[in-house]
Amino acid sequence: MEGFLHLIVTAPSGCGKTTMVRALLEAMPELVQSVSNTTRAPRAGEVDGRDYHFVSHEAFDGMVAAGDLCEWADVHGQRYGTSMSRIRGARETHRGIIFVIDVQGARQVKAAIPDAVAVMILPPSWETLEARLRTRATDSEESIARRLANARGEVSHYGLFDHLIVNDRLDVAVDELVGVVRASRARRLHRAARAEALLRAPLHAR
Repeated sequence: MEGFLHLIVTAPSGCGKTTMVRALLEAMPELVQSVSNTTRAPRAGEVDGRDYHFVSHEAFDGMVAAGDLCEWADVHGQRYGTSMSRIRGARETHRGIIFVIDVQGARQVKAAIPDAVAVMILPPSWETLEARLRTRATDSEESIARRLANARGEVSHYGLFDHLIVNDRLDVAVDELVGVVRASRARRLHRAARAEALLRAPLHAR
């Protein structure tokens, strides 16, 4: 399929990646999110099969053993992984797939799919990120401190990513993410076949 996009979206916890990806999917329904498997419990408002496939540790072990995960990682004591079958299915029905994964997963997907476009979402400041984590009211003080420390480590890997989007104003950040998708469709590797077709076609003088 011409121009099929593999889009990686990564962000420290609390940066708004879930909200931004939902907005992107509403704006571009030809894309589909790769729904990761996770061993953690659902948060308020999350739906199994839409946000994640919530599975037991034993089931996750089985997927790893079967080689069905193109990437997986241990994050905050829970595991997350992306199914190869989901990727194959998306190529038949959509124009792109979005991987919402952490830095370790992004590195694995980049290694497996070199033309994948990787985006990291950044907070405008550490103070803003801490305030957002507290507003969620789902984490203990210990958990918030751990997530902030992990966030600094994640941001230190920004060089792996093709695009950096600062989520200060959500509407502006979503517009930038949409712009990344539109620009990626015009990359040479996606349009080379059209250029070659033009070169093979005869010129007709008027």
